[in-house]
Amino acid sequence: MQGVRCMEHPIQQFLIWWERAIKDSPLKQKSAVCVSTIDSEGFPAARFVDLKSVSNDGIVFCTYLDSAKGKEISVCNKVALTAWWDHIGYQIRVTGRAAPLPDEEADRYWKTRTTDAQITTHVCEQSQSLANPNELADKVAAINRDNSLNPSIRPVNWGGYRVVAHSIEFLTFKEDRLHLRELFTLNDGVWTKSFLQP
Repeated sequence: MQGVRCMEHPIQQFLIWWERAIKDSPLKQKSAVCVSTIDSEGFPAARFVDLKSVSNDGIVFCTYLDSAKGKEISVCNKVALTAWWDHIGYQIRVTGRAAPLPDEEADRYWKTRTTDAQITTHVCEQSQSLANPNELADKVAAINRDNSLNPSIRPVNWGGYRVVAHSIEFLTFKEDRLHLRELFTLNDGVWTKSFLQP
């Protein structure tokens, strides 16, 4: 079945699976996905982020632009995304290239954050060393006490990335370990589907 062209579209399949994963999910972070980048020494670096949107334009997540992941993407924009939804037995793996979101789009995502999340983002310098965790709690308390900050204004170092996929793999878990693996690969604007052995 290698290289079979089909009418199925991986973005539509991703959206259907994500909707199923969120519905009646036992997970607290229902849209968490793992983002993997390449660090300055050539090692993979992985962490979980909140999946914001999936469309034909790409897959979006938000973060500090000057965080470790942001700096790594600025050097090498090749990334991988992995979602594992154990309660429905689905895994999705994406490889592609990440590009920063336009400011107006980042502003829209910023406005969806809670006030507490906005304040915390203003206070923190993600991935930087910290002598005492209490320092951050004290800063947040001070802001809440004297209203010295308008949290609704997005900090310039916070934004998002859109990952344009060039491959998407869907794994359906099976108890007999004969998992169904469907690989979609983008070539010249056309998605081609193939199957992989488990």
